[in-house]
Amino acid sequence: MSIAVRYLARQDRTVAQVERFLTHKGATTPEAREVVARLSQLQYLDDHVYSNQWIEARLARQPMGRARLEAELLARGITKSLASQAIREALRGLNEEILARRALSMMKRVGRCVTPAQAMRLLRQRGFEDETVERIMRSFLDREDVDQ
Repeated sequence: MSIAVRYLARQDRTVAQVERFLTHKGATTPEAREVVARLSQLQYLDDHVYSNQWIEARLARQPMGRARLEAELLARGITKSLASQAIREALRGLNEEILARRALSMMKRVGRCVTPAQAMRLLRQRGFEDETVERIMRSFLDREDVDQ
């Protein structure tokens, strides 16, 4: 239990991350699950709260679309249903197109000149939906025509 608490003291973790850590440190699977159950009962571990906080911080640092958010949450051990629910809650009231434009503007702020090909690649890598990428690219190309 003390190993798990020290592990959680460094940063928030998911249930799956703590279970993996404990088994890596030599705990049996039943022992790891027992510790995780106790930590959850004490509210040190809560995948729902973790997901919401992680999405909020991630979008502030690096705007991205639903697909990328889901993939990263799944990689952290969050279940698909919980990831979908947390993403729905976090993006409620947020327009994906605004997030995509914010992602592009962040690249421009760091002094990078963004070509249309780079913009498209960035938006796809960040998990934005195809329709959003197409709308952004149309307006991106329209602006370039005006600039010339």
